[in-house]
Amino acid sequence: MRILADQNMPLVESFFCEIGEVTRFDGRNLQPDELKNVDILLTRSVTKVNKILLARADKLKFVGTATIGIDHIDTSLLASANISFSSAPGCNAIAVAEYVISALLAYAQETSTPLQGKTIAIIGVGNIGACLASKLKGLGLTILLCDPVRQQAGTLDSHVALDEALARADIVTFHVPLVKQGPHKTVHLLDASRIAALKPGTVIINASRGDVIDNQALLHAIEGGQTLELILDVWENEPNILQPLLQYTRFASVHIAGHTLEGKARGTQMLYEAVCREFDLPASKTISDFLPKPSVTGCQLQSTANEQDIVNLAHLVYDIRRDDGIMRKQLNTLGFDTLRKAYPVRREFSTIAVNNDSPISEKLYQLGFSEHKS
Repeated sequence: MRILADQNMPLVESFFCEIGEVTRFDGRNLQPDELKNVDILLTRSVTKVNKILLARADKLKFVGTATIGIDHIDTSLLASANISFSSAPGCNAIAVAEYVISALLAYAQETSTPLQGKTIAIIGVGNIGACLASKLKGLGLTILLCDPVRQQAGTLDSHVALDEALARADIVTFHVPLVKQGPHKTVHLLDASRIAALKPGTVIINASRGDVIDNQALLHAIEGGQTLELILDVWENEPNILQPLLQYTRFASVHIAGHTLEGKARGTQMLYEAVCREFDLPASKTISDFLPKPSVTGCQLQSTANEQDIVNLAHLVYDIRRDDGIMRKQLNTLGFDTLRKAYPVRREFSTIAVNNDSPISEKLYQLGFSEHKS
């Protein structure tokens, strides 16, 4: 079989070498002619899989996206053409949650603002939002959950309506899919009127889709004197983002919140498993077969360890300020997509194991650090 895979998807050759011949493509510039004689197409979020792209796809049997969101895929078209489809829900939930945690810890550090006692509204409580809520329990925040879809389905124990959550929150973080129409539309979910109603100094985090926030309205509000703290990983009109907004953003990055080595590799593994199910093949490989050992794997904490050491350890694994600096320094010379493609290796909290007899051990385990095995 011929397999066409996005150039930024890791470990495809490792997972699929026994299934077929792998050819890589530039995700934002894939052309219809490239799908001739292709059996399997593996994409990420920048590739629009639609009628135009599939016009020359004469053998295509399976399309997969190594992402949670599927707004870039015409799933109805695939179904009508009898082409199987699979996504990777939850593959980067840990990565995005840890991105938010790193951002919050850096914000607290830079502004001397304790997180303890602050109220955070998590808008969207799917795989990522639920993972984040679980991890945040160790940081002393009051957590508001807002997800009308889950609330209506009866799968969310507590739910706060969006406008109430925005009014009560000191921090708002978005983890919703991009829905373009209907009762649960999320395009410009945070629009001009909702921006205007936010408390002064509200921290706004967006690591979902850029169109969830009206970027022009956000810029207009801040230029008009509204005080807000912005942490933006996603932007409207990527890769041609609204650059004037960048100067008002405390931490900015190039749509990489979910790009840990583990998160991206999980997406590849999930598509590998889906292909194996589709073609009745044995699925014998996992990411543990291929991931390199991290440079730091453990930390021995003493009885004097304190809350500041939580910050130190989290930022030892990942400090959002690295990515903020890269974006500000190189966006205009290299461009948004090149920075995404060349994103430095990032690991997850679980790669570091800590001992269980420290005053902060339980909080670290809640965040996702591993426990030393005796």
